[in-house]
Amino acid sequence: MPGPFWDLEMRLSSVLSILAGYIGAAAYTHSAGYFVTFMTGNTERAVIGNFSGDHTLAKGAAMLIVSFLLGVFVASLCRRFWWRNHPHGATMLTTFALLCAAVTDDIVGDRGIGLLQILFVAFGMGALNTSFVKNGEVSIPVSYVTGTLVKFAQGVERHLAGGGTVRDWLGYAVQYGSFAIGAFIGGLVSLVVDGSNMLDAALAGSAIVAAYTWWVDPRWVHHKPKRRGDGVA
Repeated sequence: MPGPFWDLEMRLSSVLSILAGYIGAAAYTHSAGYFVTFMTGNTERAVIGNFSGDHTLAKGAAMLIVSFLLGVFVASLCRRFWWRNHPHGATMLTTFALLCAAVTDDIVGDRGIGLLQILFVAFGMGALNTSFVKNGEVSIPVSYVTGTLVKFAQGVERHLAGGGTVRDWLGYAVQYGSFAIGAFIGGLVSLVVDGSNMLDAALAGSAIVAAYTWWVDPRWVHHKPKRRGDGVA
């Protein structure tokens, strides 16, 4: 018999999806339109930019992809050897990456958010996507929602066809809605926070969520054993 719908994993995935949408909006609104959550779009930019003659955009998009992948790799490595029992690990690494972005921005002093700062943000977003891992692979992506929408539509079809239940699609709907809410909050914040100060706002939001993931279930931090590569980190 299935457990409660609004369990700890659902709560955490919703909060982290909100954070992902919020950070993505913060990075996009005051940069040169760089994506830190949408590697599909960056791939298209990296390829098509060369055909349209915008080689700077193409190079920047390719660098964002590399930075995102590096974030996934480093967070996965840390999970394997250091924080496999810590639900806050990936979020703490994301917060540290945003701190590096904010400090770099203070040093560079651009009016907007430059590419170097966004590379740190993309690294953090890659790390954030390792929050939920089962059998050594990501079980719940928090920033790339295209797959979430596909699973949502499949779940609705399965439910309407009589072969499933509302739980086949409701979780995906909540996850997508959470990401959209985060983007909406980021958009609102961008109206009152100018330029690169959005990085400070994103850093503050990430720090709050990191503290929440530490506090919400201390059993995972101090008591509950996990097999290597399993669970939430």
